[in-house]
Amino acid sequence: MILLTMTNRLALALLAPALVCAAAPAVPELWYNRPAANWNEALPVGNGQMGAMVFGGVQSERIQFNEATVWTGRPHDYAHKGASKYLAQLRELLFAGRQKEAEALAMREFMSIPVRQHAYQSFGDVMIDFGGLPANAAPASYRRSLNLDTGSALTRFTIDGVTYTREVFASYPARVIAIRLTASKSKKLSFTVTMKSTHADTKVSAAGDEVVLTGSPADSAIRFEARLRIILNGGGMTDHNGQLSVAAADSATLLLSAATNHVNFRDVSANPSERTRATLEALSKTSFRRLRNQHIAGHRRLFRRVSLDLGSSPAAALPTDERIAQFAAGNDPSLVALLFQYGRYLLIGSSRPGSQPANLQGVWNDSNKPSWDSKYTVNINTEMNYWPSWTANLAECQIPLFDALKEVARSGETTAREHYAAPGWVLHHNFDLWRGTAPINASNHGIWPTGGAWLAQHAWEHYLVTGDRTFLRDTAYPLMRGSALFFTEYLIPDPKRKWLISGPSNSPEHGGLVMGPAMDHQIVRNLFGNVIAASEILGIDPDLRAKLHDLRPRIAPNQIGRLGQLQEWLDDVDDPKNTHRHVSHMFGLHPGSEITPYGTPDLFAAVRKSLEFRGDEATGWSMGWKINLWARLLDGDHAYLILRNLIRPAIEGGKHRSGLYVNMFDAHPPFQIDGNFGAAAGIAEMLVQSHDPYATPASLTPVQRGQAGFIHLLPALPKAFPTGSVRGLTARAGFTVGISWRDGKLASASVRAAQSKPLKLRYAGEEVEIQAVAGRTYRLGPDLRYSTR
Repeated sequence: MILLTMTNRLALALLAPALVCAAAPAVPELWYNRPAANWNEALPVGNGQMGAMVFGGVQSERIQFNEATVWTGRPHDYAHKGASKYLAQLRELLFAGRQKEAEALAMREFMSIPVRQHAYQSFGDVMIDFGGLPANAAPASYRRSLNLDTGSALTRFTIDGVTYTREVFASYPARVIAIRLTASKSKKLSFTVTMKSTHADTKVSAAGDEVVLTGSPADSAIRFEARLRIILNGGGMTDHNGQLSVAAADSATLLLSAATNHVNFRDVSANPSERTRATLEALSKTSFRRLRNQHIAGHRRLFRRVSLDLGSSPAAALPTDERIAQFAAGNDPSLVALLFQYGRYLLIGSSRPGSQPANLQGVWNDSNKPSWDSKYTVNINTEMNYWPSWTANLAECQIPLFDALKEVARSGETTAREHYAAPGWVLHHNFDLWRGTAPINASNHGIWPTGGAWLAQHAWEHYLVTGDRTFLRDTAYPLMRGSALFFTEYLIPDPKRKWLISGPSNSPEHGGLVMGPAMDHQIVRNLFGNVIAASEILGIDPDLRAKLHDLRPRIAPNQIGRLGQLQEWLDDVDDPKNTHRHVSHMFGLHPGSEITPYGTPDLFAAVRKSLEFRGDEATGWSMGWKINLWARLLDGDHAYLILRNLIRPAIEGGKHRSGLYVNMFDAHPPFQIDGNFGAAAGIAEMLVQSHDPYATPASLTPVQRGQAGFIHLLPALPKAFPTGSVRGLTARAGFTVGISWRDGKLASASVRAAQSKPLKLRYAGEEVEIQAVAGRTYRLGPDLRYSTR
């Protein structure tokens, strides 16, 4: 596990200056005037390892909760032993145009065993019944809210002159979910609390001041325990039949701890009961005020790094569900800012050091059969989860991903050997808690070997943002190097063109099993360039560096097809009527950087043509990607058009569609959290863009070197945001950026340097280069003239 204490002073220097940024001008919150009617209306809190959904009922409260290691399955090697002996035959069939035969052979002899991975599970529910409230009394002044700045869900209403308040938050420092119940008059708080679970193998007991839920999911080696402790102020408490009853209290604090026996992907020997007891015992002398203050301080240390003001409108006074419904009728720029900050909030809540990475639903899931198993889908979705960590100043939220990748790489070494007879490690398009890396589901889309190479980009990007050489040496470089070693063996010459190509593979998730999809080549070029640059920075691996120098220019290049489009495959077969949700071959534009308006204008135009063909409607996460792509195309108005398509009710006339649920969760549909993260990253890309400042002649083509490392201010500002400001966005090479603009034009900018590096800025055709000094802030006007502080 990577510990924050290992992060060097350069990384901390990057993060600390952003703390001077004040909170957003208005409290960023979601709020409603009624309780949640279903799970997609409940409000999320999370601390990485645990998550909870708060419903805000009046007579009863439901708090559905998760713990990140509650999965089906058990330690298991998914590799198909001896699959590599069929690799040459698969390639021969594909080169001969016999795709269906190749797919059939692969299904028999090349897929994961078993062919599917395991699923993330719900844990249980805290059920609080307020039987003492008048049964038919209508609450006055009901308000349910999620304060993004404090990380707390609040429910408040008045009945018979008594105001009842419930506050729920997930404390990262304390590793608990805290529930605070108060009444405005003494002795008015009476309730019964228990826990339940949808898993068949569970038991609930109550004794003294605790309720305990134990059990195990079906088909799982995971054992779990949740322990709920009640601390009263006034009143009395009794236990009976697995529940605790409280009478005539003034206030109550409920602390929920949850744990499993999971240690790592090969070890399930921990004692969950010991873990929950230890967590609660550590809080035995902690007051609620201190617990809350520690939670808020830890949350704000991350959340307040960035503020965003895009302007306001009368709609800002409405409940959040009404704002979503009315967004299409008129501009509500502060709702866009709220969506941006909500994406940051969700990443803080679902991915913290010591936890599992954010999965397809972050850490929130109420089903034991979630869509796509709520796994880690790595042909776009897991990567998109972490895009805000680059630009939205949440670098350490990526640490759980790197912890997981260390395990994935160990599993991937077996898969590389058994499936490809290759060195290094490989990951196909999914992994689970047990770190399966072999191809799953079906051969027409499951055989896609560049998932690990794409995720290795995140390790490099983490270094670019933080400048942490220790991380580069000990974590990023070993991951990137192992992935690159695999591809030095896996790439083969195309018999027609003599380029090096990938295959068997696919262009996610359509077109079937093929040789040489463009996305693979873009990802591998990116990987090789990053390894070359990293090895030069570290002064190691000259032989591997020389080998990658030789191989990289021989990889099949990007091609422009007959329609002026960027080709998705080796042959020019793109269908202009194809509106598939995946836009895989545009990786080179975003999140890659080999296609730019300054270095590769012809390819830049070809990407635009391809994106036009794909259309503006898509699933929620696909629209998240398209926002980023249109921003990289420097077309802010088109990026905003996609954003408008996303900010709409996900249920209309009883039918589900892409958009936002009442609680602003992204709808694929159903709920997938990657769309929230993609939208947040895309909004940041409209305001600030940066490219790899460490790119060397070895890692870029000559035509691209001239634009490497520039920070582009307001590159894709939509007309819908004529005036605004942002503070705390991060750019590659460790710069923290603030911008103010009026009437669509830059008014001022400030850039704080965490490292002594060249600072190259671009705005409206003007460019400036400054030899930045670590710790200094550079203030600039619209003409890019600057002063230092």
